[in-house]
Amino acid sequence: MLIKDSIYGEVIIDGVLEELIMSGPLQRLKGIHQGGAGYLVNEKWNVTRYDHSVGVMLLIRMLGGTLEEQIAGLLHDVSYTAFSHVADYVFENRDEDYHEIIFRSVVESSEIPSILEKYRFDYRDILLDDSQWQLLEQPAPDLCADRMDYTLRDMFEYGVISSDEINWFLDKVTLADGKIAVKDIQSAEWFVKTYYQEVIDFFMDPLNIYANDILSRALKAAKSKGFISRDDFLDEDEELMSQLRAVNDSEVKELISKLHDHVRVMENELEYDLHQKNKVRIIDPLTYDGADIRRASVLSEKVKTMTSEALKKALSGVYVKILSDKKERHAT
Repeated sequence: MLIKDSIYGEVIIDGVLEELIMSGPLQRLKGIHQGGAGYLVNEKWNVTRYDHSVGVMLLIRMLGGTLEEQIAGLLHDVSYTAFSHVADYVFENRDEDYHEIIFRSVVESSEIPSILEKYRFDYRDILLDDSQWQLLEQPAPDLCADRMDYTLRDMFEYGVISSDEINWFLDKVTLADGKIAVKDIQSAEWFVKTYYQEVIDFFMDPLNIYANDILSRALKAAKSKGFISRDDFLDEDEELMSQLRAVNDSEVKELISKLHDHVRVMENELEYDLHQKNKVRIIDPLTYDGADIRRASVLSEKVKTMTSEALKKALSGVYVKILSDKKERHAT
């Protein structure tokens, strides 16, 4: 099969990877928005978990990763629930890892094990221990394929960075003892800046915070009143949203009426309607200094400053003032 990816271009995929991509669990991810409820208030925020999963697999391939690691990359997000991290708010999961908690059960109840067995792979060897895959996952503040792809993909799709910049950066990516590093401090500084644009300007955008809060409250109310169940979160976004819209309950109806593209919010620490702290996310790439590998923050005051500011922002959280949550009505 030919994949046309907005970041990595055209790539031919066959065999086990093609069959996994065409499987039900991977195809479901086309209906799961990476940004959670954001697309309900801004239709441009439309990157999906499918786009990202295929992208991670392609990036691992580009970096020379084994077929097994490409499989792990392709399937690493297969257990995401509808609206991605909104489920963490509904289930009050502070670590934002609900998809990891249910990962094994989702995989084992799907056709994924049989597809892998057909190609003489055991899903338990590949999928149940991400720590064996140095390219796919690394603890912060390291670079990894997962962290790199969602940053580059979101920021490209939302017009913050260009394809030329991405290609320039990817040419600077290398490996050091099997881990992802960059070849110079300029590329490290560029990625750190781009990553914090993702984390602060997108993840912590007041409109994004608002949308995820309103939807999580609606879903929590619907679940507590028996209109939806935990299993319903394994549907696609719009399937679960259709269930929510059909709920005959004044509280739920009032909440979902506040999710539309005319919402206006702003950040205001002194006068706010909503305060939320997100998971702390920092980055500090391994970087060549011409002879040795060091952390970018050791080589660059810019990186040190950007990380300090991002950490301060994450710890203080976002204070959201709602200016208008009423849908505009146009005269006919």
